[in-house]
Amino acid sequence: MLKLGVPSKGRLMEKTFQWFGDRNIEMNKAEDREYAGDVAGVDGVTLVLLSAGEIPRELAAGRIHLGVTGSDLVREKLAGWSGRVEELAKMGFGHADLVIAVPQFWVDVDTLDDLDAAAAAFRARHGHRLRIATKYHRLMRDYLRENGVADYQLVDSQGATEGTVRNETAEAIADITSTGDTLRANHLKMLSDGPVHASQATLFRSLSAEWDAAAKARLADLSERLGLTL
Repeated sequence: MLKLGVPSKGRLMEKTFQWFGDRNIEMNKAEDREYAGDVAGVDGVTLVLLSAGEIPRELAAGRIHLGVTGSDLVREKLAGWSGRVEELAKMGFGHADLVIAVPQFWVDVDTLDDLDAAAAAFRARHGHRLRIATKYHRLMRDYLRENGVADYQLVDSQGATEGTVRNETAEAIADITSTGDTLRANHLKMLSDGPVHASQATLFRSLSAEWDAAAKARLADLSERLGLTL
């Protein structure tokens, strides 16, 4: 039996059900079991309802064979993610960009190179590194290292990240945004280099789950019905 993990509530669950339904695979949340559901239209697949944040961990542990979650969550929660899960399909919903944003009055800071220069100047002036508030520490460390930005420190944000600059607990932020409206409302602007990561809901396959002959056959059948090429 293939275990397929999908988000347990909200629009992400609804959109996932719709995506599979459009491909003649019907999913329904079980009325008598909070975190289980039913699948019709394909044999040998059982539904497991989890939070979107739990799905990367369950995939990596091999406790589910397939899972739908944001591509940002997989990259943030799984070190060496590409060796632990495989992307099967980008699903075309749940779009959100992880971006770096700075105060609008930083008129000389528009790109990563500008941010690097500003961070060096900030450290020289204040004696400590420029603070970037975020929930996405792994993604940000990798991205900033790859782009040569050094004089910064990441500070954890568990609340409204956009408010940390106004509250003077950070000088810049890195956060998920769909429209940028909340950033503008907090007098922040995105760097023009583009997003750190353009996230969307994605169907992933676990590389550590048990893939015996029967599981592989069920995956092949499911993939054919979904129009996927393995």
